[in-house]
Amino acid sequence: MTMQRRAVGAYGERLAERHLSDQGLTVLARNWRCDHGEIDLILRDGEDVVFCEVKTRRGDAYGSPAEAVNRTKVQRLRKLAARWLAQSTLRPREVRFDVVSVTAQPKGASRIEHLRAAF
Repeated sequence: MTMQRRAVGAYGERLAERHLSDQGLTVLARNWRCDHGEIDLILRDGEDVVFCEVKTRRGDAYGSPAEAVNRTKVQRLRKLAARWLAQSTLRPREVRFDVVSVTAQPKGASRIEHLRAAF
């Protein structure tokens, strides 16, 4: 991954985290990693745990950022979430998978779309 793509991704994750915090969610972990991959954000929403995938693009020429979350990515995130839960002392009432799409705009604020229970 190029430095520019990494910077765009980090920018989107910061915006997503701020957006979700403003919605009342509490960040439990950022960029949690294990040998099978990474989860962008893990949050608490009341008694629930939310695993959040953040997708960022600099435009919509290739579709919305959320469209990049394909079946393979969903399966990987489910496995990673199960692993995180197995290692955690938290026993959430519910588990939810959200996607936050961030589209940078040429002028003005970036567009943020929060898809709750995306899969």
